[in-house]
Amino acid sequence: MTCFDFPAAISALAIAQPDHPAVICGDKSIDYGRFGARVEAVAATLAKLGTAPGDAVAIVAASSVDYAVLWAAALRLRAVAAPLAPSSTPAQIAAMVADSGARLVFVDAASRREFADVLKDRVLVDLDDLDKWIDTTAEAPPLAELDPQGAFNIIYSSGTTGTPKGIVQSAAMRSLHITGAKALGYDDKSVTLLSTPLYSNTTLVSFLPTLAWGGTVVLQPKFNAAEWLKLAETHAATHTMLVPVQYRRVLAEPSFDNHTLSLVMKFCTSAPFPAELKAEVLRRMPGGLVEFFGMTEGGVSFLLAAHLFPDKLHTVGRASEGHAVRIIDEDGNDVAPGTPGEIVGQSPATMNGYRNRPDLTDKAYWTAPDGSRWLRTGDIGRLDEEGFLTLMDRAKDMIISGGFNIYPSDIEAVITALPEVREAAVVAMPSDRWGETPVAFVVAPGADAEDLKARSNAGLGKTQRLAALVLVDELPRSHIGKVLKRELRDSFAGKVD
Repeated sequence: MTCFDFPAAISALAIAQPDHPAVICGDKSIDYGRFGARVEAVAATLAKLGTAPGDAVAIVAASSVDYAVLWAAALRLRAVAAPLAPSSTPAQIAAMVADSGARLVFVDAASRREFADVLKDRVLVDLDDLDKWIDTTAEAPPLAELDPQGAFNIIYSSGTTGTPKGIVQSAAMRSLHITGAKALGYDDKSVTLLSTPLYSNTTLVSFLPTLAWGGTVVLQPKFNAAEWLKLAETHAATHTMLVPVQYRRVLAEPSFDNHTLSLVMKFCTSAPFPAELKAEVLRRMPGGLVEFFGMTEGGVSFLLAAHLFPDKLHTVGRASEGHAVRIIDEDGNDVAPGTPGEIVGQSPATMNGYRNRPDLTDKAYWTAPDGSRWLRTGDIGRLDEEGFLTLMDRAKDMIISGGFNIYPSDIEAVITALPEVREAAVVAMPSDRWGETPVAFVVAPGADAEDLKARSNAGLGKTQRLAALVLVDELPRSHIGKVLKRELRDSFAGKVD
């Protein structure tokens, strides 16, 4: 397989379409000619300071034009981009930087204030003032030969406790993402609006293909639904990646119907995407809708072209081309179609491993009786006869109550069907009587908790019934929209039988 060479593509685009806009963020814009030149200048300075192929370059900042430049500059040297979430704790940032091995850490003003004390042993570079740092006398070395299995980037998992794991993705893995995206309409006329951060794999699966194929990336550093609609209309955005809660907020924005959208293809990933929300997106927003389900680690991924399969909106689609999936029970046996089990998979687009953690890398795999290795997802799902996957829950979120397996998603579906309920999340709480029992956290302004609990339980089976229902103003979420169920469990102040 030929491996797509991202930095070589950027250099070629700088010559072929120098005046075409590459990245826009707020009032700043850079065309491909200037983008290519700035990438060379940053790469040259990095090289003069000793950055070599395989070295990590860490970034802790909000999205910006120069954040995009730095991504490309690190790759120009065959170095490894290590983007880190500014929402991390200082201890986590220090641990991730140490794990990556990065000597240079690029920060914006907010991250410098937050993390300077824990990064005293590193060289901090102000991404907001890159011109002062660039050495105009430095020269970039020739583009080194591409090693398909060499590290392209490190994405740190969004764990809510402890130190996130460094997921090492190879050039070959990213190549598959970029070349596969061509079929989704990316070309030099694409305008991709991105409001998720540049340290998230959610964003990168749209960001990198857009630049690779010569399109324009429009960055919104902090999501706001009204502003997103203005940006989409102003720039005639053709592509976008939004997580489910962002779609919900865009559709609920009072000014929605006042905007003309030019979307050709919309994407979603990273969090459960309810069927009713998919249907509303298809009904009210132009263009196709594609949902991705998979892990940053790779293995099997699923794709649902919702506009082509409107009768499958309750699923996350079928395994992508060249990917293999198995659904196994707790003993490692394949289950029959329609039976829930853990999703495991194989594909060429799989991580090299967790950086510096061969023990965790080994634990990430299930070995079949024939000796083949399958990446574990930790998710529970079932395949129908046509190969479409319905997600149940994370294995760790499954509730075992009185010996019965209870899937929170089944309970959440009943609760959210009540007209006054906006969102719901169900978690397991310890119970002396049952071992575990379900408790719901619900966003339903003005509702009565006991009334909602009674009406929900009326629609649930005996083993599924809620022990408690707690009204909350909003559900806690990660930066990519995942509900943080651990925080909900930790916040519960009541008692259950």
